[in-house]
Amino acid sequence: MHGVEIVDPYRWLEGDENAELTDEVDAWTTAQNDYTRSVLDELPGRDKLEARLTELMQVGYVGAPVMRNNRYFNTERKGDQDHGVVYVRLGHNGKKRVLLDVNTLSDDKLTALGWYSPSPDGSLMAFGLYQAGDENTTLHLMDVATGKWLDDTISGKVGGVQWLPDNKRFFYRKLADIDNPYSKQIKLHVIGEDPAYDRLLFEQDKEGPLATTWGPFFSMQREGDWGLIGYYTSTSSNDLYLVDVKKWLDKNELVMTPIIEHADANSYGQFVGERLFISTQVDAPNGMVYEADILAPGRANWKVFVPHREDMVLEGMSDTADCFVLDYSTKAQTYIKLIDKDGSNPRELALPGIGSASLSTRYDRSEAFLSFTSFNEPRGVYRLDLNQANEASKYTLWTRPEIPVDPGLLDVKQVTYNSKDGTPVTMFLVHKKGMKLDGNNPTILYGYGGFGISMTPYFSATMFPWYEAGGVFALVNLRGGGEYGDDWHKAGTLGNKQNVYDDFIAAGEWLIDEGYTNSDKLAISGGSNGGLLVGAVMVQRPDLCKAVLCGVPLLDMLRYDRFLMAKYWVPEYGDPANKEHFDWLKAYSPYHNVKPGTAYPATLITAGENDTRVHPLHARKMAALLQASTSTDPSDKPVLLWVDRDGGHGGGKPLSRRVRDIADQRIFLMWQLGMLKEN
Repeated sequence: MHGVEIVDPYRWLEGDENAELTDEVDAWTTAQNDYTRSVLDELPGRDKLEARLTELMQVGYVGAPVMRNNRYFNTERKGDQDHGVVYVRLGHNGKKRVLLDVNTLSDDKLTALGWYSPSPDGSLMAFGLYQAGDENTTLHLMDVATGKWLDDTISGKVGGVQWLPDNKRFFYRKLADIDNPYSKQIKLHVIGEDPAYDRLLFEQDKEGPLATTWGPFFSMQREGDWGLIGYYTSTSSNDLYLVDVKKWLDKNELVMTPIIEHADANSYGQFVGERLFISTQVDAPNGMVYEADILAPGRANWKVFVPHREDMVLEGMSDTADCFVLDYSTKAQTYIKLIDKDGSNPRELALPGIGSASLSTRYDRSEAFLSFTSFNEPRGVYRLDLNQANEASKYTLWTRPEIPVDPGLLDVKQVTYNSKDGTPVTMFLVHKKGMKLDGNNPTILYGYGGFGISMTPYFSATMFPWYEAGGVFALVNLRGGGEYGDDWHKAGTLGNKQNVYDDFIAAGEWLIDEGYTNSDKLAISGGSNGGLLVGAVMVQRPDLCKAVLCGVPLLDMLRYDRFLMAKYWVPEYGDPANKEHFDWLKAYSPYHNVKPGTAYPATLITAGENDTRVHPLHARKMAALLQASTSTDPSDKPVLLWVDRDGGHGGGKPLSRRVRDIADQRIFLMWQLGMLKEN
């Protein structure tokens, strides 16, 4: 490539010419899985740990209601249920009724709910189901009053449902070809008609630079007269167009008026009656909101509605009967602000504490439901009146699952350290109160650092055995994420990607220098883009840690763009066909930087055979190369591979398999960090 010889001894583990599983690869994977089970299942204390995790995994989950007239829809998972159930109530305190229980749809419990969307009047519900983790959702419809499924079925990774106000039609997004992730379409379905004849509103470019991005998306005015078509041009930018929906419905004439084009920023719009608001990062890396004229929506006519803030990142805006809700994050923590409909009277929404929060609102009422969680606060849902939202004491706890642990056990704080180039980076630290900084505490360092995704506080009951055993959990806000706006994201993309790894390495060094842990007690963990993160850090600094958890990872960065939907990510990582990009990618590509004879940390790599995002070939090739290259004794520091034959990128797994996966990861770390003898 570009005159550079690339040695790829495990190319055969990609499968056939279409990257499909061959008999040889299948047999090799089975042998790897068998080896991994023989190691992990025999570790002392596994049964006890799994029993404890099962108890903790049976802690329920409750989602905030979606409000439609007097119907309140929400999801809940109880006890030993494999998947959440969709319920409906009449009134916020009405008796709940099971609307959709996916646990009853398949004996193997591999059918999962991807999403649900009630119609504007709450009489119907569209929902998407997928199988064995493949995320290829099929749309179904249900009559809410009777629970009866309608005959309408639409396949092709369907989502993005936008109902028209007549409750009889909706727009949706799908793939024209399920085997082509770059074939997105926006179509209109009329309930009761054959989806084969659904009208096409817009589709992804078939050629040119926009043919392999995330493609188009669509949103619509509640009144149904106007819509917005967005088209992603990269992982951090999109074009935006106003659509006269009424004209298209009546005359089949698509009129798209540009709102913003060719900007290196994300821009989204929403309608509030006849008002159009544009949330954008154009010249505002932390986001701001403009009001635009529907009849002349171009940028020249925008008026500032919510100004840019240097100290906070605007995550979104929604409207209620009386005000707008502005969702901000500051230092990776939620801050919510309310303003009147004319933009005046700004006030803060009091939160139960410092953590991660979101509001479920509806344009026709001041009633709202607040979801709130933190490392030491299980997710609770609170009902409140936004007209009285200046006092958290006026919130009513709507529901929160009981937990068999004491959150008061934990000490939580956020620290700031300097990365290699001097950039300040923040990190959350969680551990048992009173823990001594003796440099000998088992520590999990976790990060992601990509695609503008923020790492914020969350509650995990299954982490409590780790804390109880003296363990530390560290969550880093790496460059590449969205915690500090668009500039922070771009500082960890393309030719800046090494910044992400430098931030993570510096976090590990800080934990050691400050007396939290040492290299024999430190583990690093990440999944997907975070799997790439820990893979790169492992080969760059094999001395930094004792163990690595590498989940559903990208690892061969010179061929990554050839498989599944990976061309989506070229604007984030770069194009190996471009010489300049190739040089960046080759410099950190984990698979291409493994050095024979190096003492690599013990490593557990996991993947899903049905993953439609990241192909399991990355995990297979890296595991094989590490096993052949490491100088460590495999009985002491093994390289293990687990490919879930009925799993995908992570979602949709039944409870028993989620327990198995967490037990695998936790017992592996406890073994490697010297904790088993203490339990």
